[in-house]
Amino acid sequence: MPPSGPAAIAPAEMSVTSQQVRHIAKLARIAMSDEELARLEPELNNILGWVDQLAEVNTDGVEPLTAVIEQKLRLRDDVVNDGNIRDEVLANAPEAQHGFFAVPKVIE
Repeated sequence: MPPSGPAAIAPAEMSVTSQQVRHIAKLARIAMSDEELARLEPELNNILGWVDQLAEVNTDGVEPLTAVIEQKLRLRDDVVNDGNIRDEVLANAPEAQHGFFAVPKVIE
């Protein structure tokens, strides 16, 4: 009888071919020579090997984390405030009318 449970589901070893590396470079819009592509293929396969190794770790009962140390955000009260500096802001405008920025008419 074959084994059951997590050990029975052995993930297929991930690897990339030279054509896939070329396609990835094209998608990323990175111009690469054949020599550079040949050097990149084993590097990508090494990275995927590490991912395969991580897949072997038993994570049953481990809660997902967003951070190792629990942190609470310190937020200020959200208070609507116009700053009471309308005249100072409008002083920077090339032209102001009736307490607003004046812009030239562009649609007739």
